[in-house]
Amino acid sequence: MFINRKTELDLLKQCYRSNRAELFVLYGRRRVGKTELLHAFCADKPHIFFIATLSSDSEQLATFSQQVYGFTHAETPSGFTFPSWEAAFQALVDLPMQPKPIVILDEFTYLISGNKAIPSIVQKVWDEKLKNTQVMLVLCGSYIGMMEAEVLSYQAPLYGRRTASTLLQPMDLASSALFFPSYTTDEKFIAWAIIGGMPYYLRTFQDSQDVFANIRQHILDAQRGTLFNEPRFLLMEELREPRNYFSILRSIAQGRTRLSEITQGAGIGNVTTVARYLDILQQLRLITRRVPATETQPEKSKKGIYQIDDHFLRFWFRYVHPNQSSLDLGLADAILQQRIKPDLDHFIALAFEEAAITFTSQLAQAGELNFLPERIGGWWNRDAEIDVLAFNLSEKLALVGECKWTVHPVGVKVLDNLKQKAEILIKNHKIKQVKFALFSRNGFTAELEDRSKDEGIRLFTVDSLVSCL
Repeated sequence: MFINRKTELDLLKQCYRSNRAELFVLYGRRRVGKTELLHAFCADKPHIFFIATLSSDSEQLATFSQQVYGFTHAETPSGFTFPSWEAAFQALVDLPMQPKPIVILDEFTYLISGNKAIPSIVQKVWDEKLKNTQVMLVLCGSYIGMMEAEVLSYQAPLYGRRTASTLLQPMDLASSALFFPSYTTDEKFIAWAIIGGMPYYLRTFQDSQDVFANIRQHILDAQRGTLFNEPRFLLMEELREPRNYFSILRSIAQGRTRLSEITQGAGIGNVTTVARYLDILQQLRLITRRVPATETQPEKSKKGIYQIDDHFLRFWFRYVHPNQSSLDLGLADAILQQRIKPDLDHFIALAFEEAAITFTSQLAQAGELNFLPERIGGWWNRDAEIDVLAFNLSEKLALVGECKWTVHPVGVKVLDNLKQKAEILIKNHKIKQVKFALFSRNGFTAELEDRSKDEGIRLFTVDSLVSCL
């Protein structure tokens, strides 16, 4: 089942339709769906789909050579290989160019790990021959830092050769919900809040059983759970000294968000040491440093807090990693009932705020905010915290929002509290005009709905966020 990715597919198709050679760079985290996207793109087109492995450089060359040779020959001699990578890439010039052939080098970073000269070889052959053909060469990799350093950076041999590139992001809420047609809107949101937008994780959950049954079967089962060790394998492959990173991620998942708090919770050195680890985690797109939306120099702000981006990593480090010993003993049911169920709404509340911020951005893109925001995010200081803030610094206009992931309908008290917090924001930043929005899991009281009509308060439910309407 291939869902969405329309924007990325359209970009690939646009490049394919060009009358020139194309060097397309696709990169992104493991499990984000890069390979599936490329399979969907090239399924009905002439292509070579080479997936690099951790085998030796000579074995990689032999495998690639046989695929290239086999593209134009009915039979490939046993043991055939080009004498060098340069010769193998030069052979691409002899491929039939009508229709345009696609050559995909998946897991390109594995090739680089086995042979550091690969980017320079590709650059040489591209400059001398391939750029004058009709070939579409796609370089795809999962190590974001290596792809940026070895392929995209100014110092990289291939700098300036790519004709297009995409950092593939996890699927958004609306797309993720499509994996669960039998779930209610509430269940779709809960599933996304737990496993996020990674297609591999989304395919693992089944909407033939409820969310808790999926958690029990696929995440908490130490023997058979498909996702039980997934973050461990992911991080051990990506990182040196994974133990220290585990401690940091667990500290953040447990609610420590400031540098000093994370350092104390992780117990692995001083703030300078932890700051270096946090910087690497940010480069890997695993965590984000957030600052209030009103900050004019975010990188210098002392109000920064850290947050795990990936929902499943957030869930795993909050509930699985701290309970590893109990889960190994087969106590998954107890962990589910005593540790997860009582705390899950609190956990999901953060994802609800994230979804509301994203939804507000979508409203802005659709021109439905009545002003042009320069920044959208959250806001906080020592006296107050606002979940959603869309802010125009120069015109001093704002929309402020409150999110409530509760089983009860939101009432007027929530609106009054939001207005009190907005007064602090208005005073601190001299805002001229403020609009209000409320985001609720389970709707609104009749009294609040009446006031919203009179005062122009915008009301949104989880259905609005999931459907993007």
